[in-house]
Amino acid sequence: MEYSKWTTMIFYQLVQIIAVLLTGLAAGLFYSYACSVTGGLGKLSDREYLLAFQSIDNAILNAWFFTSFMGSLVVLPLATWLSYHVGGNFSFWLLLAATTIYAIGVFGVTIAGNVPLNNMLKDFDVSTASPQELFSLRERFEAPWNKLNLIRTIAAIFSFLLVILSLLKIKS
Repeated sequence: MEYSKWTTMIFYQLVQIIAVLLTGLAAGLFYSYACSVTGGLGKLSDREYLLAFQSIDNAILNAWFFTSFMGSLVVLPLATWLSYHVGGNFSFWLLLAATTIYAIGVFGVTIAGNVPLNNMLKDFDVSTASPQELFSLRERFEAPWNKLNLIRTIAAIFSFLLVILSLLKIKS
């Protein structure tokens, strides 16, 4: 095997491993929210729920989160492109599907759905709100946010599974 093809293959394998890691971290984050965080928050009073969610939303905006969330959006297309160029037909189609699902079902849902809901909550002053205002905001926020999180959880897990499957050495 010539040197440039060998280095391309090594780089591709490294990118694939990083794609597995980053999509796995993103899937795990959304899964943990779906399994525990939203359930725990759901048991709080309206005021406590809104304050806790505001706090979580502020805390999650950090480098660790952005590395997996945005990193997947960068590494998945790169892995797909490299797969195409090294002749990995089976891997290419799996990575293309993983990239599309992640871009639409995780990133797209987050940007178009969860972020606007988070911003609505961020701009709300819980300390001066009446019980009815607290109840009303929670009603407009909680169910839609949880539904969108479920969609992106399923998309992230499916994307992660496809990236794992792309590691298989199957010729098509």
